[in-house]
Amino acid sequence: MESFTHLRKGTTPRRVHADLDGLKDDELGRGGFTGRTANLYRRHDPTEFRAAGPLQPTDVLASELKPSDATDATGCPLLLFSNPDCRVSLSRRPEAMPFHVRYVDGDLLCFVHQGAGRLETEFGPLPYRTGDWIYLPKGCTWRQLPEKGPLSAWLMVEAADEFRVPPPGPLGRHWPFDPSQIVIPEPAPIDDDGRDEYLVRLMHRPVNGVETTTLRYAHNPIDVEGWRGDNYAFTFNIADYNVITSDSLHLPPTVHLFMQATGVYVCNFLPKPAETVPGTERTPWYHRNVDYDEIAFFHGGSLYGIPMPPGLISHAPQGVHHGAPEKARERARRKFDEYDSVDWQVIAIDTRQRLTPSPAVLAHDLGQH
Repeated sequence: MESFTHLRKGTTPRRVHADLDGLKDDELGRGGFTGRTANLYRRHDPTEFRAAGPLQPTDVLASELKPSDATDATGCPLLLFSNPDCRVSLSRRPEAMPFHVRYVDGDLLCFVHQGAGRLETEFGPLPYRTGDWIYLPKGCTWRQLPEKGPLSAWLMVEAADEFRVPPPGPLGRHWPFDPSQIVIPEPAPIDDDGRDEYLVRLMHRPVNGVETTTLRYAHNPIDVEGWRGDNYAFTFNIADYNVITSDSLHLPPTVHLFMQATGVYVCNFLPKPAETVPGTERTPWYHRNVDYDEIAFFHGGSLYGIPMPPGLISHAPQGVHHGAPEKARERARRKFDEYDSVDWQVIAIDTRQRLTPSPAVLAHDLGQH
């Protein structure tokens, strides 16, 4: 519902997200920052609490998690969070898959946090590198072959629907990215190598407690001579993402939207010029995104000189306050003239339905709340 009024009561700054004069800026909004909004100006930091019960924030380091594919070539990614719309997993595969895979419940969108290599796909070979998003359509058969070097690490988002580019609106079709920058494979069928059979794992949600089904082929399933259409695998590197900025307002997370599926929204928070108008808050305001759960995956970078921990995975349930700590906000104000850019690299996943953390996440929670 959109209201016809926008009221101002009590002590409020003249500009939104600016000139706080010691108050704490807390936003209570609907629709993931696109609906009706109340900006509440508090005396105290609303994230200073201790939680008890199932809706608790969790923070884990990817380096502490142990997917079975990290030590066993026949292993699988580790499930981190799930709801009816999506499943979020972590893969740390160091060697080539001895099988092919096919995700059959929905599209797959993978972020390459570390490593490089090549995918064998039905559409053709697809190289990948650190900072790539890899899109694999529902039902696409593929195989991962990592290069030797830094340990591979992927954050994988499996939707129950199609991933698509958000509607462009007045910004035009090159927001959030220029379509000409994606890498599309050329078909290259692979000859059989003499083995008796080729295994294709169908990855799916549990059926009678089992999460994979195996198909056995007498030929290499990567045998496509050609293809046409508008449903295909591709990669896109975050270095080519078009960041939207403002001098006088720290923009809401929705302007950093990359791709979306039903109930799932993926954003890129990437290096950008910092706001320049004096008094403007340069850090995201406190909020409790009441219609969405939020996952933040820290790829790297820093926030006004404070390093961001690479590989940190932070989950904030809807309705629970979160945001940069007050010390970081005070530093951003104090160092206003010292920094003219934000060097963060954070991948965000917002989900309409509540996410359930897996036992592995709960077992490695850093216990910050």
